[in-house]
Amino acid sequence: MRSRKVLLIVGFLITWTYATYYLLLRNTGVNLSRTQAHQLYRLNVEARDANHKSHNMAVNLFQLVKAKYEQAQTVSTPQISIVAAEISGELLDQHVAKQTLAPIPTRTYIGNGEPVFPVLVFACNRVSVKKCIDNLVQYRPSMEQFPIIVSQDCGDEDTKEVILSFGNQVTLIEQPDQSDIKVLPKEKKFKGYYKIARHYGWALNTTFKVGFDFAIIVEDDLNVAPDFFEYFLGTHKLLKQDPSLWCVSAWNDNGKAAVVDASKPELLYRTDFFPGLGWMLTKELWGELSVKWPKSFWDDWIRHPAQRKHRVCIRPEISRTRTFGKIGVSNGLFFDKYLKHIKLSEDFVQFTKINMSHLLKVCPLVYPCLNLIMIRICFRIIMIRTLCRVSIRIPSLRTMSCVAT
Repeated sequence: MRSRKVLLIVGFLITWTYATYYLLLRNTGVNLSRTQAHQLYRLNVEARDANHKSHNMAVNLFQLVKAKYEQAQTVSTPQISIVAAEISGELLDQHVAKQTLAPIPTRTYIGNGEPVFPVLVFACNRVSVKKCIDNLVQYRPSMEQFPIIVSQDCGDEDTKEVILSFGNQVTLIEQPDQSDIKVLPKEKKFKGYYKIARHYGWALNTTFKVGFDFAIIVEDDLNVAPDFFEYFLGTHKLLKQDPSLWCVSAWNDNGKAAVVDASKPELLYRTDFFPGLGWMLTKELWGELSVKWPKSFWDDWIRHPAQRKHRVCIRPEISRTRTFGKIGVSNGLFFDKYLKHIKLSEDFVQFTKINMSHLLKVCPLVYPCLNLIMIRICFRIIMIRTLCRVSIRIPSLRTMSCVAT
């Protein structure tokens, strides 16, 4: 009986345990699983919605930043123009001019009808170009009329950073052809002069392609006088009026302080020797020289009679430029003994208000008078010769005409 009760109790406990497991614990587990599934579903939906919102916000933010960036670029950064260089009839298709800062101005005349004079500064690897540009910016009367274009060769990054530091005060163009120049073994020490000639040809061609009538050339180691720009403003018309002139130079090769007349800063001369070192030429002259531009030593080449053709330059009594560059291709040749002793004018001469007709080979005002005189002389000669021929048939007329002669 007792064992039966024990079996009944054990059976009851087993049944109760089984029933409890299936009726309570298992159902609770199902309920928990469903609750968790529902919660997971809700979390998934919320995450998907949040992800969608975040994506939309990211897209909107990107579009906003892009619009602001493009607007800032349009305002602060000029468009880069591509300029091809054509020298001696050869088009450099594989190279383009790298241009940064202010673009090369396209206006060739300003509002009052005066021409624009680009100041073309030639630079390479001397950070001292800053001194030159500082000097030009200091004395420049008009940024519009005298845009400063710095043409850099060599690809020196330190020098480039110095030029870039001037912002929109200058335009930087970079000579694109940095390939090695093949020269004869005996001329290897002169390779620098070959690179200079190549650089000059490219930069002048690039500048005059814009359409300027004039260009002022300055090396990166030059200081200029206070009236440097006024000097070229006052003399540029001479180049247009007199075909016997082919340049105006701010340099006097004999400009040592002990030689010049310091009391006459306004004095100008005609010279048959090309001075260089800060000089102005016309687009017509460049058109003549560019087709036969030399491979080296361009300044010696330009002094040859075949190039000069009996033409002369204007130069001042007191130089309007002075070099401070002891280090360079010429390795300071003659600098200590000669160049550093050249006197730089400190006076401001109003050249635009000075009558410079004495510098012309023949005053333009004389041409009409000479033409009229020559016409009258030719007319009288023709009439007399005609009368003399007619007088062969009419003796009295012949006598009269001969008496008249």
